[in-house]
Amino acid sequence: MPKIKVFTDGASRGNPGYAGIGIVIYDENDFIIATYKEFIGEATNNQAEYKAAIKSLDVVKKLRSEGEVSFDSIEFYSDSELLVNQITFDYQVKEPELALLNNKFHVLIKKLNTPYCIFHIDRSKNKNADKLANLAIENKLKKL
Repeated sequence: MPKIKVFTDGASRGNPGYAGIGIVIYDENDFIIATYKEFIGEATNNQAEYKAAIKSLDVVKKLRSEGEVSFDSIEFYSDSELLVNQITFDYQVKEPELALLNNKFHVLIKKLNTPYCIFHIDRSKNKNADKLANLAIENKLKKL
């Protein structure tokens, strides 16, 4: 059963401050099949983490609809303990903005109709997504 691995990260300079997201998607053989980075404006680090996870669902949906990749399940990886534990409902979501983002993630993942799991990983294992998130911020700052 083929699976994909989705690594996401959000970065914020100032918390809240200028924020970016980074996404790296691997096939089951650990080859990169897609990357994505975006400056998202002003956000907290936790909002950026959620927005990265949500955007990854759009990227996955697009890959599938364009026939670029076939998969039966998705593994998500994030270095945000808060994000992972809120998505799995191990932590309550107390902050209203994060509650909205949590709900949006669950609505969109349900529409993908694909089994998934999400794992908390050490920052050192999320360097590629982190680099993209910070690059998105740096690219924006160079233009200001």
